[in-house]
Amino acid sequence: MKLTAIPAFSDNYIWMVDDGRQAVVVDPGEAAPVLQALNERNLRLVGILVTHHHRDHVGGVDRLRAVLDGPVWGPAGESTPEPRVSVGDGDALEVLGLRWLTLDVPGHTRGHVAYFVPYPSGHPLLFCGDTLFSAGCGRLFEGSAAQMHASLQKLAHLPAQTRVCCAHEYTLNNLRFAAAVEPANRELAEYARWCEEQRAAGLPTLPSTLEIEMSLNPFLRCHEQQVATAARGRGADATNAVSVFAALRAWKDEFR
Repeated sequence: MKLTAIPAFSDNYIWMVDDGRQAVVVDPGEAAPVLQALNERNLRLVGILVTHHHRDHVGGVDRLRAVLDGPVWGPAGESTPEPRVSVGDGDALEVLGLRWLTLDVPGHTRGHVAYFVPYPSGHPLLFCGDTLFSAGCGRLFEGSAAQMHASLQKLAHLPAQTRVCCAHEYTLNNLRFAAAVEPANRELAEYARWCEEQRAAGLPTLPSTLEIEMSLNPFLRCHEQQVATAARGRGADATNAVSVFAALRAWKDEFR
């Protein structure tokens, strides 16, 4: 199996998994880059998975139906392009011979889902849309801080070696915020240098791994003393993880 991050718009990634003959894509916000990738590698599109309803994640679905030989899956709690197969928490899909487990992760939107693939090589895949970013998380457009914190904790309990396939290249900006929260975090500083080198070479910083994210993503580290202390300076109850998360998210919303 091959995993590919297909760039779209200014900072989106459409994720593609293929076995050399057939492919599935996750969150095709536009069709043209997907069609190009399929043509270049002579792949047949056999499925589309959608994490949430935002246009930059579903805008290419209808155009791709012309070459699609299989279903479109989308979150049961949201309106996404029809026809589609609705999925929700705990639903298991068989795609490309792999088992894809659906996880409800509300917060960014009310019905947001993620897809977890316990990949046979020991490096599982997580397609998390706009819930979890490298060193960050999605804005709370429709859900609450409590919902997003719970969703992130659900993802945090997946295996540490899970590859985190986020839908946006926000890593460097997120790392600047993470450094403001935890200026003494050495792992964060080292990772930031690597990410800067990747971007300078025109390469993605993704996928990340849950192990990396647990070591530097402030939104997964609300229980850490330095993170809680930083959030207390923003009005949080440092003893309450949801309060810490809410303060961090509000801080990040205005961070420049």
